[in-house]
Amino acid sequence: MDDEIAWLLTGYPWVQYHTRIDLLHEPPDDPQVDLARQEMVNHPQVQALVRGLQNWGSEPLKSHKSAGHPIHQLSFLADLGLKATDPGMAQVCNAIMAHRSEEGPFQTLLQTAVHFGGDGKNHWAWMLCDAPLLVYCLAKFGLAEEPQVQQAFHYLLGLAQDNGWRCTVSSEMGRFRGPGNKNDLCPYATLLILKALSAMPTSAENEAARRASAEALMQLWEQRTKRRPYLFAMGADFRKVKAPFIWYDLLHVLEVLSAFEWLHDDARMIEMADCLRSKADAQCLFTPESVWKAWGEWDFGQKKTPSQWLTLLAQRILYRLG
Repeated sequence: MDDEIAWLLTGYPWVQYHTRIDLLHEPPDDPQVDLARQEMVNHPQVQALVRGLQNWGSEPLKSHKSAGHPIHQLSFLADLGLKATDPGMAQVCNAIMAHRSEEGPFQTLLQTAVHFGGDGKNHWAWMLCDAPLLVYCLAKFGLAEEPQVQQAFHYLLGLAQDNGWRCTVSSEMGRFRGPGNKNDLCPYATLLILKALSAMPTSAENEAARRASAEALMQLWEQRTKRRPYLFAMGADFRKVKAPFIWYDLLHVLEVLSAFEWLHDDARMIEMADCLRSKADAQCLFTPESVWKAWGEWDFGQKKTPSQWLTLLAQRILYRLG
């Protein structure tokens, strides 16, 4: 572990920063932690993402797997640990919060093809495969207590059904529904709800929702050879380790589930963690097994050598689980 930590501390500022706070548990006011964070915020690759997000709403989201779309760049900045107080981020947060539906959820500029039940036009609207992610991002940016964020969050929680969160969209999306039985839960929507829950303050209502959504995902793993609601399977592609957190895969599910200590001893959680552990090489480093082409300039955007960011993400999960 010492050799691995030493290797991670030679990485990009975001790798150094999270190694210090997540693995070494150094305090935020430690000079080395503060330096790593400032270098992360000011790094050209991070600043390029922040600048691009100043035009929030200029690019419609046509597929939630569009890895280069601004919503996933936004989520990556939230995962890195940027705050609304960092340069350029207040404008981004204000732009997101300026588009809020009457019900409460924040909207994304969406375009759904006619053959998927849409009209092929751009609409400010929301789906359960994007709205919870915006709540997560705003909460991570330090805005969890803002009334608008709270209202959006609680509206989304209220959409829960007896088996989890189903495919749900705002009225602007017409008859759109994902490819599956309408009474099934949507695994990706449920994952994003749980992700938003992980970033919000704890309450009795939130704790009940955490347990319900976590159990729904655990059951999908337990029944993975029999169930694939809305075509979300947990097979070979699901098990491939990749970054950043964009879609429904092993690393993303474990990252969200491992945030809750009461799951750490669950046999299903241990089984998933063992699957992740098997991906490490002899030095306990992780090489991407699949990549998002839109992120090719990052160290996790290739499949030839171990990635420090991917290794940090994987080892952080295993570290949380003991």
